[in-house]
Amino acid sequence: MAPNQSALPRWFQHEISVTAPSRGCHLITKEIVTGPIQEDIKQVKMGMCNLFIQHTSASLTINENADPDVRRDMEVALNKLVPASWCRDGTFVHTMEGDDDMPGHVKTSLMGPSVNIPIRNGRLALGTWQGIYLNEHRNQGGWGGGHTRNIVVTIQGQSA
Repeated sequence: MAPNQSALPRWFQHEISVTAPSRGCHLITKEIVTGPIQEDIKQVKMGMCNLFIQHTSASLTINENADPDVRRDMEVALNKLVPASWCRDGTFVHTMEGDDDMPGHVKTSLMGPSVNIPIRNGRLALGTWQGIYLNEHRNQGGWGGGHTRNIVVTIQGQSA
């Protein structure tokens, strides 16, 4: 007997580049839920979407999407938790890439390189006030001089 095709798990994977305009916390939900990624999400009735950023000085998180002051306050809080001055006072040894590099690595470890979001009935199951943040922890965005970050988007679940 052939298996029910709608019960078989579906897998999709994309890689996108997102450019953060500056250091800080940036709302990128729209960049995730457009185009081919959105079309694949629509095919999943129940599943998960994993976002993984391929960098060591940028991170992803989910937080409030309505008030931009939250993104500003998150950046302020992260800078108080891991100040750049630690690169000058002897706290950090890895300082050759600038005052924002090692603090960026610590912030990435605190915030995390990935988020998992449930998919329900062909949509990301984010709450009303939730959005996906790209947290850029560098002033220069690393050796490349820009703030373009690559994110691998993996979607899996049962077909709609």
